[in-house]
This record gives sequence, C-alpha cells and structure tokens, in this order.
Amino acid sequence: MRYLSTRGQIEPVSFTDAVMMGLANDGGLLLPESIPTVGSREIEQFQELSYPELAFALFRLFVGGDIPEPVLEKLIQQSYATFDHPAVAPLARHGDIFILELFHGQTLAFKDIALQFLGNLFAWILAERQESMNILGATSGDTGSAAIYGVRGKKNINIFILHPHGKVSPVQEKQMTSVLDPNVFNIAVEGTFDDGQRIVKEIFADLDFKRTHHLGAVNSINWARIMAQIVYYFWAFLQLPAAERKTVDIVVPSGNFGNIFAGYLAKRMGLPIRRLVLASNENNILNRFIATGDYRCSEVVPTWSPSMDIQVASNFERYLYYLLEGNPEKVRQAFVQLRETGAIAVGEELLSRVREDFGTGFATNDETLSTIADFHQQTGYILDPHTAVGVKVAGQLRRDEKDGATFICLATAHPAKFPDAVHRAIGSYPPVPESLRDIDQRQCRFQILPADTTAVKNYIREQLSLQ
Repeated sequence: MRYLSTRGQIEPVSFTDAVMMGLANDGGLLLPESIPTVGSREIEQFQELSYPELAFALFRLFVGGDIPEPVLEKLIQQSYATFDHPAVAPLARHGDIFILELFHGQTLAFKDIALQFLGNLFAWILAERQESMNILGATSGDTGSAAIYGVRGKKNINIFILHPHGKVSPVQEKQMTSVLDPNVFNIAVEGTFDDGQRIVKEIFADLDFKRTHHLGAVNSINWARIMAQIVYYFWAFLQLPAAERKTVDIVVPSGNFGNIFAGYLAKRMGLPIRRLVLASNENNILNRFIATGDYRCSEVVPTWSPSMDIQVASNFERYLYYLLEGNPEKVRQAFVQLRETGAIAVGEELLSRVREDFGTGFATNDETLSTIADFHQQTGYILDPHTAVGVKVAGQLRRDEKDGATFICLATAHPAKFPDAVHRAIGSYPPVPESLRDIDQRQCRFQILPADTTAVKNYIREQLSLQ
C-alpha cells in the first residue's frame, strides 16, 4: 500500500514513511492510494476475534508488507495489553442506546487506542532505521496526555505538546504536565487550540526546520491515528446482538473530524451501518457544514466539552479530498479560498452527498449538562460531557425519526476527567479511577509561551540544544 497527499504534490510513499512524515511535505494530509474493502463473509469471520486480533486483520490491509506481520502483531498486542478492560472497548446497552466505552486506556480517553499503538510503532521504526525523532503536536485536551503516555521514557524520542493555557480541564492539564520524564515537554500556549494547531502546521510547513529537527506528528494528521481508530467501528458493530444490526447509526462526538472520518473509512470499507452522525457542541462548524454546505470559521466558545472547542478541523481536508473525487487541485483551491475568505462552500449536488455520508446535530452547554443529569437519573450511568453531546443528538434523532434504528454512541472520555461538569449536572462527583487518585498532589512542569510560531520554534531549538 502506498500513500498520497490530499494536495497531490509529493510522490507516493510507503506506510512507514507516511507515519514518519506525519503532515505531507506539500502541506496536505496522507491517504492510502485505495481504500481496501472487506466483504460480508470476512466481517462474519471477524466475529470470533479479540480486539487485538481484529486490529491485526484490519491493519495489515493498510500496512501491506512494510512491517513483517509477526512484528505488527507484537506491536498491537503490546499496545492493548495496557488497557484495564479485557475487551479494550466494551459495548453495553444503557436505556435505549448502546455506549461504546473507549476510555479504558492509561489516560482514560479514546486517544489511547491509537496513541499507545503509534508510540510503539514509532519506537520500532526508529530502532530499525537507527534514527531519532522529535514529536510535535497540539491538543484540545486528550490527545496530549495520550501521546505523552505513548512515548514517555522511550529511547530516541522527544515530545513537545502544545495545549491552550487555561482552556483544558484541570484533570487534562495535570495528566499532561505531571509527566516529568526528560523526553517530555509541555507548552501552554496563550490562545486557543486552533492557535496551537496553526503553529504546529506552520512549523511542519517549514521543511528545513522539520528535517533539521527530525519532527514527527501525533495529531490525527498522522495517518496511523486514523487507521487505528477504524478498528473500533467494526468492533462496535460486531458486539451488537444480531437482532440489533439491521439499521445501525453510530453517533460520534467530534471536533477535529478525525474520529468520525475513521468511521467514514470503515463504512467505505464495507461496514454495514446506515449512517454516521456527527455530534457537535456550540463550536458547531462541522454541524453547520453538514446542514448548509458552508464551512465557515467563527470564534471559539468555551464549553463543558473542551476537547471539542475547535473551529479549524484538521481532518476535514481528508474528507474533502474524497468529496471532490480525489482531485488535489480542487482541494488546494478550496484551502486557498478558506485562507482568503474564511470559508469553504459546496453546492447542492455535493451537499446532498455530504448528507448521504453524515447525519448531524449539536448540543448547547445547558443541554449537555441536562443530558448528563437525565441519563444518570434514568440509567444510573454517568456520561462525560463529550459523550453527553452524542447522547443528546442520538435522543433527538430517535424522537424525530421513530424508525427503530439502533444507536451506538462513542464514549470518548471517562467522566472523572471532567468532575466539575458532572458535579454541576448530578450534584455529586464521579468515581475516581486509580490512575487519578493522587493527581492533585503531583508535581507539574510546563512552559507558557505566546501563540507565536517563532516563539515555539525557539523553545524547541533551545531544549534540543541542551541534550
């Protein structure tokens, strides 16, 4: 399998080169030359597999012969052995909805599922090539800690993570900044997540700086992140009782479009679901695009679901590439338009295709809290605020459509990561997992920097010069 850029100005690269490149050298995002397909008989056979076995069956379609299969299998087993549930991502019915719990990794968020694997993959590739890497990423809350836990203490790897200062939950901040391994550098940017993401993209666009400092990416701009997330869509469907599989909608709380884009690829591979539903909070640029065809940036609004407080969704470019029938020139033109006007608009024909691919809905801040409260009262189950956004949208669709569809909602984080929102909603704090018991007492280390690309570059240079 070879990988292409959405902007069409690099030669195809191998899987391992795509992983190490992160953001394509032409500023685009990497995608496989073709999307592999799996038939209904293969999907039936997947039924008997464990989560790591299913990951191996699907990963090998994208990796090809680039990694020896015994090595790939070992990397997968090593990655999911750290999860605290034998199913890795258990599915359970609560009330009239199924919840897929994606928060059983080390940092209690769905990002662990991809980033434990990516950290081990990086370490293997670097050892094979006798190279070193400096990872650079931006986070709206969960990616940072998951990435840090994926590579902390690993040889030949440093990691620099940017988070918006004061705009992630206190637990999210502590999870990142209390990791004191010498290869971990936390940067608190005086701005929003979009500022951090812009800085990362601008640094990667400086090819001389990227090469000189051996930069790699862990954000969902890295193809391996998307590949790893495809697995749990198949897994969720396969965990459903057979009687519930006739008409299935999967609801995805999404701010950066990476999580739901993985579901889009799973569906194109042959996963027999009816539709993917994108659930937004008040920063609903993606919801507005699906509803109107207008992708237009506005100001970021702080919410109870801060990991979705995003206006510039990185993985939207990958979907736009497919929407524009794989035409990289049209993709380039669209992003010139976005840069010059602050918006991308598609016509009615393309918009009808978007609506075939996705349903959508959003929840206000008040609706997020009321959903946590109502769901807890009805089922005894505590939702985190991001998952609550998805549950609210699923409930609205169920009431509006009344077609008996089965709804699966992705639970993207443990409620203990957002104790203040939960307490405000139900009047008590969620149970605290063992990994968070002493988090308030941990020593922390981070550097506050302005939302300025040059300032971040200088900090990276300075830290690397000391090693």
